[in-house]
Amino acid sequence: MTSPPRSTAAGSQPAICPTDTENLLPVHSHSSETQEGGRRVIAKHSWDYAVRSGTAGGLAACAAKTVVAPLDRVKILFQANNPQFQKYTGSWAGAVRAMRDIYAANGARGLFRGHSATLLRIFPYGGIKFLAYEQIRAAFIPDKQSETHIRRFMAGSTAGIVSVFCTYPLEVIRVRLAWETKTNKRMSVRDICRIIYNEHPPAPEIGTGTASLPKTAAATMEATQSAVSTITPRSGLANFYRGFTPTLWGMIPYAGASFLTHDAAGDFMRLPSFAQYTVLPMSERSQQQLAPNKPAPLRAWAELTTGAVAGFVSQTVSYPLEVIRRRMQVGGVVGDGHRLTMIEVARTIRHERGWRGFFVGLGIGYVKIIPLAATSFYVYERMKVVFGI
Repeated sequence: MTSPPRSTAAGSQPAICPTDTENLLPVHSHSSETQEGGRRVIAKHSWDYAVRSGTAGGLAACAAKTVVAPLDRVKILFQANNPQFQKYTGSWAGAVRAMRDIYAANGARGLFRGHSATLLRIFPYGGIKFLAYEQIRAAFIPDKQSETHIRRFMAGSTAGIVSVFCTYPLEVIRVRLAWETKTNKRMSVRDICRIIYNEHPPAPEIGTGTASLPKTAAATMEATQSAVSTITPRSGLANFYRGFTPTLWGMIPYAGASFLTHDAAGDFMRLPSFAQYTVLPMSERSQQQLAPNKPAPLRAWAELTTGAVAGFVSQTVSYPLEVIRRRMQVGGVVGDGHRLTMIEVARTIRHERGWRGFFVGLGIGYVKIIPLAATSFYVYERMKVVFGI
């Protein structure tokens, strides 16, 4: 007996990512699956669901990052104020010329420098982010009556924080690989890790501060500072978390706005007046693969549009903090090398370029984020159908 097609009536359309309380098995149940209408339903709390959701998110993130890798390289060079590319900032033509110069000097590999580190980081990042969002969303929104914009925003922000905390050191490595422009030696991931780990802030000037002191007092101060330096290292693993604080602050509006906008845009696309143009017609076999109580997938253009809008909004609200973060991440090779705070970096940017300095590379950011977010959400939603979640 064939199953009836999905209704597109206003009263029967669920939200884009509805909380499926029917899919959440009781805690005492040892099974990760149940049957509903002849279909297999995978419990959200199960390892099976976690693996499928994480894999879908990781693949989506890798596909999206590969699409925009050349633009990402140029944007990082602009944001981090690389001396060799300062002359190109401030115009679309400058971005094109920058990519042309990179290609002339290093070929296509130059445009993808640091991309291996990107994929190494982005697969777990995307997997954790989407998996965390599914789980946190189910906790924040236990039923459809609890589904509000603020809860969607909170779920997205929390998922973003969890994912970036787990993968931030890989992001620092990626940025440093992309920042390097030397052509005499190609830096490997191992080389960059060694450099970052061994970077030291400038040592204090003992002579200037102790010149007027007696020898015994100066010797005592030098011995004390030497002991403090031994006890409190100035380098090491802490260097891999440069810019972590602004990243956390930036992730709250970025991930929150991204998931909120995507979900809200999906709801809009599924309104009855638009559904016939936006909802993807599904065969009987495809309907059987789709998890129960999930909305039918959007057409390709509609899904890409919702992702693009989500990326545009999230990029706009979080970009100033992203610029601060990039400058902090390359702190060991820009300026005198000491570890800068958020306030110091913000003051430096303001002094150098005014308020416009906080939006350097935003045009490239928009060009990058539209295909990035669109591809990411599109691939993830399609992978969810393939994996039956």
